[in-house]
Amino acid sequence: MQASTTLVVEQDGPILWVRINRPEAMNAYTATMGAELAAAFDHADADDTIRVVILSALGRVFCAGADVSAGAGAFDTESGEGARNFGGRNEGRNANFIAAVMNCRKPSIVAFNGSAAGVGLTLTLPCDIRIAADTAKFGCVFTRRGLVPEAGSAWFLPQIVGLSQALKWCLTGALVPASEALEKGLLTEICPAEQLDARARELAMEIAANTSPVAVALTRRLLWRFGSDADPSGALAVDAPLNIALGKGADVHEGVAAFLEKRSPAFPSRVSSDMPDTAWWPDDPTRA
Repeated sequence: MQASTTLVVEQDGPILWVRINRPEAMNAYTATMGAELAAAFDHADADDTIRVVILSALGRVFCAGADVSAGAGAFDTESGEGARNFGGRNEGRNANFIAAVMNCRKPSIVAFNGSAAGVGLTLTLPCDIRIAADTAKFGCVFTRRGLVPEAGSAWFLPQIVGLSQALKWCLTGALVPASEALEKGLLTEICPAEQLDARARELAMEIAANTSPVAVALTRRLLWRFGSDADPSGALAVDAPLNIALGKGADVHEGVAAFLEKRSPAFPSRVSSDMPDTAWWPDDPTRA
């Protein structure tokens, strides 16, 4: 993949670390960053050696929100100044980073090294697991800037924390501490800042060492696709054919054998070539 100007992207064994790298600007979001995030997740999706993406940041803040260095016109696309955040002719891909994260068949972990506000928070909502330093704060600050929640967060946030909590955070625009974010389900855990990278890597390696890449790709799609349905009928129509297809495959044979032989599994199937024909559904609105 091409070199990034707003990210540091490094592979560490089966992990792709994607670190936001604008610490001099509190890692503020730009359209270029959106395009580069999309490219990083597309790269992870295509590379079978990558099992998990960890999204974090350099410096003391995860992402302070959108870049407002243009002043009061920072979001005014008619004047041209807003192109820095919303993308111009050369950066239109930035709008697709949410689809890139959702469509990536590799799971993603967010490690909030510091506070996240506005798009700095909402860009992480399509990721699968979020952990944070215990000093981090979080804010859906859009109404305090005269904007509405973006990056699909009016859908994502209620799925994660429930409608009532999403309304409180979005309508007040207030910053909340990591302890509240943990209590309400935005985060799965918090830890001291100096332990954050190690804990994120530990979670990623637990996935990489013990699970089937194909099964993980299908499982995250099942949960995202059907988790908010009113009843289980949609999931029931899909999970049985999937398991029938998988049951005759090499990964299930290896998973059962490893369990019986009390050893670590070595799953042979690859996401790029061995997904079952029933992997994706034509009526799936979350599949861009």
